[in-house]
Amino acid sequence: MRTARARRSVLGVLGALILALAAVFAAGPAQAASPSPGAAADQRFFAPPAPSDAQAGASLAAASPGISPAVNTQHVPAGGSFSCGNGNFCAAVWDPTTSDWKIFFLFACQRYSVSNWLGGGAYYNQQTGNATASIYGQSGNVLVSAPADGGILHDINWDAVWSIRNC
Repeated sequence: MRTARARRSVLGVLGALILALAAVFAAGPAQAASPSPGAAADQRFFAPPAPSDAQAGASLAAASPGISPAVNTQHVPAGGSFSCGNGNFCAAVWDPTTSDWKIFFLFACQRYSVSNWLGGGAYYNQQTGNATASIYGQSGNVLVSAPADGGILHDINWDAVWSIRNC
């Protein structure tokens, strides 16, 4: 009796693990060539200068910019370089908690909700296959329609942005 129960428990755990792995890999790319933010063939980009109102030290009341669902991120100093991998929509948001730019690499085709994205920043649409990103305001209105353009730097004020759909 215990052996049958143990087998069922093991099978149940394995089934749950398979379902969890399937969910992780179910989200498809946004017409992407490479999910890696640092692949060798990727173009190098430069983060904008620090915002004029950036404090020298991190504020105690400041919060780091975030995104949901989670994506790969990288911190880059003002003027520092980073790679925005082919297939990514990359967004640069000033992080007052670290006094540098937090780069978000949006790869999987979906709508992302943003939090604490404040002030000026930039985006780079390095997606492939003519994918157009949409940047939305609080009421779901499209603030910016950003066609794939090989990752040209575009300045943006993140204050009114509530979500991004990268494809």
